[in-house]
Amino acid sequence: MIVCMSKRWLLIVLVLAGSHGLVFGSTDSVFQIKPVFGKQANLVVSILEKSHYRRLPFNDSLSSVVLDSYISSLDNSKLYFLKSDIQSFEKYRKQLDDLTRAERVDPAFDIYKVFQKRFDERMDYVLKNLVGKAFDFTIDEYYETNRDDEPWPADEKEMNEVWTQIIKNQALSLKLAGKNQEEITEALTTRYERFIKSMKQTTADDIFGSYLNAIAEAYDPHTNYFSPRTADVFKQNMAQSFEGIGARLQAESDYTKIVEILPGGPAEKSKLIHANDRIVGVAQGDGEMVDVIGWRLDEVVKLIKGPKGTRVRLSILPAETGVTGPPVVISLIRDKIKLEDLTAKKKVVEYTRDGKSMKLGVITLPSFYMDWEAYQKGDQDYNSTSSDVKKHLKAMQTEGIDGLVLDLRNNGGGSLKEAIDLTGLFIKNGPVVQVKNSAKRTEVLSDDDQSIVYSGPLVVLINRFSASASEIFAGAIQDYNRGIVVGESSYGKGTVQTMVELDRYIQDKDQAGSLKLTIQKFYRVTGSSTQHKGVIPDIQLPTALDPEQFGESASPGALPWDEIRSTLYQKTPYVNSKVLAQLNKSYQERLKSDPFLSDFVSQTQEVRKNFNQTKVSLNEEIRRKEMDEAERKVSTTRQPGNIQLDKEGKPVSNVLETKDEYLREGLLVLSDLITTKIG
Repeated sequence: MIVCMSKRWLLIVLVLAGSHGLVFGSTDSVFQIKPVFGKQANLVVSILEKSHYRRLPFNDSLSSVVLDSYISSLDNSKLYFLKSDIQSFEKYRKQLDDLTRAERVDPAFDIYKVFQKRFDERMDYVLKNLVGKAFDFTIDEYYETNRDDEPWPADEKEMNEVWTQIIKNQALSLKLAGKNQEEITEALTTRYERFIKSMKQTTADDIFGSYLNAIAEAYDPHTNYFSPRTADVFKQNMAQSFEGIGARLQAESDYTKIVEILPGGPAEKSKLIHANDRIVGVAQGDGEMVDVIGWRLDEVVKLIKGPKGTRVRLSILPAETGVTGPPVVISLIRDKIKLEDLTAKKKVVEYTRDGKSMKLGVITLPSFYMDWEAYQKGDQDYNSTSSDVKKHLKAMQTEGIDGLVLDLRNNGGGSLKEAIDLTGLFIKNGPVVQVKNSAKRTEVLSDDDQSIVYSGPLVVLINRFSASASEIFAGAIQDYNRGIVVGESSYGKGTVQTMVELDRYIQDKDQAGSLKLTIQKFYRVTGSSTQHKGVIPDIQLPTALDPEQFGESASPGALPWDEIRSTLYQKTPYVNSKVLAQLNKSYQERLKSDPFLSDFVSQTQEVRKNFNQTKVSLNEEIRRKEMDEAERKVSTTRQPGNIQLDKEGKPVSNVLETKDEYLREGLLVLSDLITTKIG
């Protein structure tokens, strides 16, 4: 099975994981290091060395990376390990490669044993000294929520100080939500007792899985080990059918963050929940809101998912206001989400410009899908992206559209074949993408169909979460000068993965997991890789997302950008440098004169500022003012379906009747393209 998607779509995050044939225990747990762990670790390393795209030996250098990654997987916010603990782990820095080849994985368990001891100490201190404390909220002090650059606490005293700020911050949030001291104590006690209960469910398989995943991810962030349990969840997602709200989640510090809103799901339809919102509470129907701060991701997912037709309430911290803002409660009705049903959708927008009426087509494409089984059986009418878009194009041309916007925002990829076939609908024929394997052999994949389904003005809309197959298509359209790419720089995933089932190599089938392995790299027809840099738009719209925090660039272990020899291809006459210059000039003029675009730029800058705001005040008066201001901003930016008005208070034309400023700008660029003479 070939995977041509971005890593971000994974619903699960591998939790704690581990190794060898010893038995040790603490006050709460006893873990057995099964002999199969060592054999499986050695097997995975052997596969990585021989079959991964990089073909790197697992040596002292990678051993060092694995150690840091594994420690981070246990304590990524530096809230448990002491500086002395980290120093004691240094003996493993250049040993993990040799120990793995000797089928020994006990360092994973030795480190976890220390973690569990520190965790128990922290929870004991929190429950005995902090959850019932009446804090002084008049002191002007701040808590740093992002501890990436903070040093490891030198001793227990420093650790106590950090946790005092954590609990004080949480207590202040509860007070600002209207709770009294007794209720605050009860809420915090319940939160940490649940946290302890959740951690007690950790198994030896979890510990081993996390350690082996740290080894896999040392090669690149899209190479992952899945334990048998997490592999089942992965396959469930690949089967593309589950019930819930239609959102992809990941853990970030103490929070569960929305990574992506799936088109067509309850979350997307509500217009009330967005990417980068943080979930802090979950309630079933009219039931009690359960505080999920500090919970493991898989436990939060269990609360959110549920049968179709049932109601779930979420308490979220909106992305616009960040960790300093007030929580907002929204209600969603769960629905059956079938990703294969998230097919291409079309609409036609009528717009009048300088007295001229235009019909602007829009095709929204959430993924590159195809019915692989039907295709293999030779069914000529198999369901696919290219066939659906082809039907939409013919229907819209019958309606007389003047131009087309193809919306690939949040499209995480899918079928490579469909990316090629879709490109073929807009060009006569020719190469679309180059693929290089671990043996450094390059293959050129082409569109061989000489027919063109649509030859009119074209705008491709992308954002930071357009990945993989989306980047192949957008890059080809740009390289052929076939259309204008508008939006944010794309994700930057220029690699291909395959799944390796380890049960073929291990006698104990129940213990065998799976390995998702990077085996190839994509290159555009120009020879430039889509890896890391992604596709840079011809017209770049305002963005709140820092590439160093979102996308491939956010992963230190990501494969680098590079380039190979260009392949022969013939550019089309649709777009040239003069056209691009004129379109960018028109966009710059709108930045100065268009009140809607001006407001959008201001909102984007505010969101970007909140993303980078990691310090929160522990002063009640300051915090309350911040929350009031944040609440005002949320109320003005999250009202769905508002019709925008012109300066005279009249509804503007249809193209402006949207809160979707990106689509609005895409349509305006399209109208510019329609009226711009090429030559």
